[in-house]
Amino acid sequence: MSAPGGLPVVALVGRPNVGKSTLFNQFTRTRDALVADLPGLTRDRQYGIADIEGQRFVVVDTGGIGPDQDANFRDVTERQAHAALDEADVAVLMVDARAGITADDSDIARTLRRGGTPVVLAVNKSDGLDADVAVAEFHRLGLGSPVAIAAVHRRGLDTLFEHIAPHLPASEPLPQPDADGVWVPRVAVIGRPNVGKSTLVNRLLHEERVVAADAPGATRDSIELDFAWRGQDYKLVDTAGLRRKSKVDGIAEKFSAIKTLQAIERADVVIAVIDARSDIGQQDARVLGYAAEAGRSLVIAVNKWDNLDDGDRSWVRSELDRKLPYLDFAPLHTISALKGSGLGELMQSVQRATKAAQADISTAALTKALEAAVHSHQPPMVSGRRIKLRYAHQGAKSPPTIIIHGNQTQRLNADYKRYLANVFRKQFDLYATPVKLVFKTGDNPYEGKRQKNPKAEDARKRRAVRRAK
Repeated sequence: MSAPGGLPVVALVGRPNVGKSTLFNQFTRTRDALVADLPGLTRDRQYGIADIEGQRFVVVDTGGIGPDQDANFRDVTERQAHAALDEADVAVLMVDARAGITADDSDIARTLRRGGTPVVLAVNKSDGLDADVAVAEFHRLGLGSPVAIAAVHRRGLDTLFEHIAPHLPASEPLPQPDADGVWVPRVAVIGRPNVGKSTLVNRLLHEERVVAADAPGATRDSIELDFAWRGQDYKLVDTAGLRRKSKVDGIAEKFSAIKTLQAIERADVVIAVIDARSDIGQQDARVLGYAAEAGRSLVIAVNKWDNLDDGDRSWVRSELDRKLPYLDFAPLHTISALKGSGLGELMQSVQRATKAAQADISTAALTKALEAAVHSHQPPMVSGRRIKLRYAHQGAKSPPTIIIHGNQTQRLNADYKRYLANVFRKQFDLYATPVKLVFKTGDNPYEGKRQKNPKAEDARKRRAVRRAK
């Protein structure tokens, strides 16, 4: 079950080839889960974040339960699926409308009924069938009212989510004050296994509070620790490392992925640790992407820097610039967690980022900055008309959300939006923090109405007078 304030977890379970990976991709709006008409293709659990109607949650795509898989993988896959249920707030059991109830469906339903996890029954591949007819026989599974869906076409997914939503606890990661009413920022330390996260945490705490070993996966869960720096109290969260699924061994370690996503979601600032001796790979980009997508203030720490010569250091810097260009707002610090070098500057950035994430900016100041930005660099022309941006105000914190009102705002291109975000970030010192822009287009009272031509109107009146005479 999800921790209080963490992201809820939805597990997709069922026998092979019923469409779990397709539904996963629809929920997360990605193509991360492999989809093909081959039973047992998904043998591992795939994790992703969904955001539906303002509700954010982790989706877990499990391997199918049943005898249709390769014998070598059946036991592992079944343990994966059952373990996912232990972690989930709600399970979605998927069945095939065209195949009807199979013995495996009945066995899985029996297992789910015995467990304590709420279950929603989704009858997939119901396209072309009458919904009532498609779900009729599945009432016999004893899991409540089935929902007819066609995951590949997104049909029925709104109804399915209506059945899932009541089982999801609130996921908004709002900062909570401590017992004295003081807000304590949360700082999550993330990165691949064995990059030095636990060593960094211990060095900051000046004591061996977490296990630090030269072996991947020494930290299995997210660990929260009280920490103070220059008079400011923090909650320091040491997370287990995220790694490529093909490199993950052991069910306990695989749950670290969910814990890390939840830690990022609940954090105010994220320290992303990268190993200077390793290539900046896809998994580094994925971990950093999770933090940026969640809108968290981000500080990058390149660890084990002290063992590199000047040539290697130049190469690391160029690789970071080339592979992580979308993180231009995140400051980069070179450190040695083992020796403690660079940690003072790192924490200064964390402190600035904490304040930036919680910044209060007046409407007058935002509108003035918007006007200056537009005067310096006009929005593009669309169909011969200039896009107009009138005023701005703050909508939320962490990340700072700025709502901009104007006309034709939906036609603003990505480059101009990036320009505005950079202007606001610089103007209001929103250090290390992504700026979320929301654009609102006001209603045009003349939209759809024919504009009057004064000369033509005068001519029409003259003709009417002549006809009257």
